[in-house]
Amino acid sequence: MKTSDFYYDLPEELIAQTPIEQRDTSRLMTVERETGVVEHHHFYDLPDFLRPGDCLILNNSRVLPARLLGQRLPGGGACEVLLLIDRGDKTWECLVRPGRKMRTGARLSFGDGILTAEVVGEVEGGNRLVRFDYEGIFLEVLERLGKMPLPPYIKEELQDRERYQTVYSKVVGSAAAPTAGLHFTPELLEKIAAMGVGIGYVTLHVGLGTFRPVKEENVTDHEMHSEFCTVPQETADLINRTKAGGGRVICVGTTSCRTLESWANEDGTMEAKAGWTNIYIYPGYRFKVMDGLVTNFHLPESTLVMLVSAFAGRENVLAAYEEAVKERYRFFSFGDAMFLR
Repeated sequence: MKTSDFYYDLPEELIAQTPIEQRDTSRLMTVERETGVVEHHHFYDLPDFLRPGDCLILNNSRVLPARLLGQRLPGGGACEVLLLIDRGDKTWECLVRPGRKMRTGARLSFGDGILTAEVVGEVEGGNRLVRFDYEGIFLEVLERLGKMPLPPYIKEELQDRERYQTVYSKVVGSAAAPTAGLHFTPELLEKIAAMGVGIGYVTLHVGLGTFRPVKEENVTDHEMHSEFCTVPQETADLINRTKAGGGRVICVGTTSCRTLESWANEDGTMEAKAGWTNIYIYPGYRFKVMDGLVTNFHLPESTLVMLVSAFAGRENVLAAYEEAVKERYRFFSFGDAMFLR
């Protein structure tokens, strides 16, 4: 299986640069997994495709304002640091720019010295270990100084950074939003719950590896990044009740899917669990627990297109993407959604 098997042609103007004004008025394409039949709706129509006894599983991770712009000391040359993983003891694994000037020992300042830092090591792949020094609570400092780490294909400045958070975001730790959930409003979630659809939460802290292109020619040669995820007991219980009652487990986003499929038992039952996952899902994978998937439109030749193709069939998915281009859907993080059922 070649990486090029998952390519599709996307006009650049279809990459959504800003969020739509009302979250749930984005478009929703439904795709029948068995037949590939496509229909066009809006996201507020999602309840029409759910049944009492189903459950929705959402990722409640919250994005850190993890992009810091500052100066190198001494001298004041500009620098940029992107927080990736909290390694403890005020030390984070980070992406840095300019890399050649930020070797071990480099000192940095942000917000006129409100936050200072030192590069204390380098890790495989070129990331840096950066130890920070500050007064008070780090998350509060970040809220003051940090910017949202928008994906590289978004060139516009985000006016309201809550629009890069889901309305149910809770557990801080992601370097990118679990974007399939951006379409939900509190009112839509209430309507879905009132139908008798269970709503459960998992946490997967999204890493920037999500946007890392697959450079290997063969799909199986790609090395997947690791991300930390958690399935709480109440969510495991909800999934088990749903399965036992004949309902469908519908994941909102590939992050929710990867979390459940990482920890599900072979018979599709779940137990509470937490840990690092580098699960890599591509065609040929046998899904253990997921019965439906709400997701955005993903980058060509990405691991996420491969995951969606594993669930609904490569030909069906590429045909649906071709239809989405023809119908001028909005793509990627701030774009429209699809429901694979």
